[in-house]
Amino acid sequence: MGCLGNLLWFIFGGAISGLSWGLLGCIWCITIIGIPVGMQCFKFASLSFFPFGKEVDYGGGAGSLLLNIVWLLVTGLPMALEHILFGLVLCVTIIGIPFGLQHFKLAKLALMPFGAEVY
Repeated sequence: MGCLGNLLWFIFGGAISGLSWGLLGCIWCITIIGIPVGMQCFKFASLSFFPFGKEVDYGGGAGSLLLNIVWLLVTGLPMALEHILFGLVLCVTIIGIPFGLQHFKLAKLALMPFGAEVY
């Protein structure tokens, strides 16, 4: 399902989702302080364009926790809610369940990006 799923994902919404993450990354990178946050957004953009076949491993320490709290308050909550909404809409049909699950994976990552590794 990896190649076909990624192709369908990209055509039917992954491009828009990835572009929204890229736009957020550009906005965050305008300031020097926001560059680490912007780099996380670009990592999400690549995952959001083609999510099938990729896994996310969570880890990190105290620095990641502090950055995740700031991220959650400023950017993470709206992006996570967007992915949860799309995931719920897609899970209404049987055909859309795999795509809805990918949105839930992205929503979890949108809540806690720092310390997460995408493979």
